[in-house]
Amino acid sequence: MDNKILKGIGILAVLIGFSIGAIGQDKPREIIEKTYQDMAPFVEILSQIQQSYVDVEKVDSKKLIQGAIKGMVSTLDPHSQFMDTEEYKELQTDTGGSFEGLGIEISIRNDVLTVVSPIEGTPAYKAGVKSGDKIIKINGESTKDITVNEAVKKLRGPRGTQTTITILREGVKEPFDIIVTRDVIKMISVQSYVLNGNIGYIRIRSFMEKTSADLEKALKDLESSKVKALILDLRSNPGGLLSSAVDVSCKF
Repeated sequence: MDNKILKGIGILAVLIGFSIGAIGQDKPREIIEKTYQDMAPFVEILSQIQQSYVDVEKVDSKKLIQGAIKGMVSTLDPHSQFMDTEEYKELQTDTGGSFEGLGIEISIRNDVLTVVSPIEGTPAYKAGVKSGDKIIKINGESTKDITVNEAVKKLRGPRGTQTTITILREGVKEPFDIIVTRDVIKMISVQSYVLNGNIGYIRIRSFMEKTSADLEKALKDLESSKVKALILDLRSNPGGLLSSAVDVSCKF
């Protein structure tokens, strides 16, 4: 084997060793041995790519292994995801309070990039984007097999710039384009008001860093209004920080 193959297998061996060490704390020996056996095809394929790929000079072992990790984690359930450094920074932006973009919450549903909800008052909301819209193209490029993070990178951009999204909407026969001008999007996590004079209404749009504090303030405001009942609206909430969701749950 050449040095590149040995290097790639060396990186993988460290990863295997780490995972096996964790497994070995509470799993029988035979499960550990089976894990080694199950990893053998991966090591072989990695070696073959590094040795025989048509453009071997462009093979990046780290990129290959990260891709494999993403695939592995995605098989667990629809909500588990591996994030690299850049993707983690995007998550911090999402939960921090503001960003520059269109103002839509998106997810992958049935393998299609789908709008969970447009944020009220944002460029996307004003342009007519609706919950459930399927985004099949961004600036003329297909979104087939795109990830949420890849889509976010394409949709976000400096304030005042434009992007074109091609929408497939239920009840509309043909796809159509919507041109949206990006702006600063300020995330409002909690909205509240009084219905019919004595019913408190609180909507939690997403679970951000400040959601728990904002909810606490909303509850106090409603309490001072002497409401007799409370509606907690979580519709179209795409999720967010688990710690924030736990804090919100603990208030009830």
